[in-house]
Amino acid sequence: MASQLGLKSRITSTTSLGKIFNAQEMIASSHIAKARSVALNAKPYSDAIFDAVQALAAHTDIDHPIVKSTEHNPRVAVLALTSDRGMAGAYTSSIIRETESLLARLDEAGKQPLLYVYGRRGVSYYQYRNRQIAATWEGNTDQPGAETAREIANRLLDDYMKTAAQGGVSELYIVFTEFVNMVVQKVRVLRMLPVELVRNGDNQADVNITAESDAKTESGQSDSSVATTGGDVTAVAKSDQMSPLYTFEPNIDKVLDAILPKYVQSRIHECLLTAAASETASRQNAMHTATDNANNLIDTLTHQLNASRQASITQELTEIISSADALNKEEE
Repeated sequence: MASQLGLKSRITSTTSLGKIFNAQEMIASSHIAKARSVALNAKPYSDAIFDAVQALAAHTDIDHPIVKSTEHNPRVAVLALTSDRGMAGAYTSSIIRETESLLARLDEAGKQPLLYVYGRRGVSYYQYRNRQIAATWEGNTDQPGAETAREIANRLLDDYMKTAAQGGVSELYIVFTEFVNMVVQKVRVLRMLPVELVRNGDNQADVNITAESDAKTESGQSDSSVATTGGDVTAVAKSDQMSPLYTFEPNIDKVLDAILPKYVQSRIHECLLTAAASETASRQNAMHTATDNANNLIDTLTHQLNASRQASITQELTEIISSADALNKEEE
């Protein structure tokens, strides 16, 4: 049995950790409402511009980088959104695990992925493993601003618009965590550019505009029943729906050149905000679990301390009684 001094020391240290975990949980609880509200408020604009890009790509015969790469280029960009701080459970490790899976699939497909990392934890992970990183961004992952999204969007868009000879990329992927609710946060893989047009073989009138997919879709597990709008997995335009007619002034290239930066920035900003809400929710859940575990450990250690104290008292009483019996026998 452990000594009483050791048990008291462990109880003291565990109590201190429990207070830290509880404080972190309270801080995350105070931030989660705002983070969730900001993420939801940014979604309508992002969905609107995404729907506009979908409509243009689906119903207009265009030749622009927004829907296809200008030349054959095996290099693709992969942006991983991790966190700056720890104490968020498996938040960062899930992002890294899905990023590694995506990089492996791209390598198998003959692509040359270029890694971009947002968040100090992800940067430290890949630097420790000597992984080449094209660009990094750190700071305020739990409260990202529009300026951060603009900086990331400008760098990715510049690399996307470069030619293969200049070291550009032909595709843009983002790995992030989508906030579903306080308990569920899902790791998603978004293919942002180019927007793909996939025509069904059975019905050529149906047009599937695949702009993003979750981790299951990217790993090869298909789900034909998934058909949602608002910038989710797949949007389906039926033949019986009215197709919008567009007039481009001054011309289609200038219109799409103006839309492309706004589209990229809005999508990245939405991903940053939903990732921030997911990080805060993960931290709150992790700290709540850690607090409960600390309290359970304190109870267990307290029971062990009481048992050790009782055993010590029993041993002392036994020694006293044995000594008294020995003295009585000597007197007799």
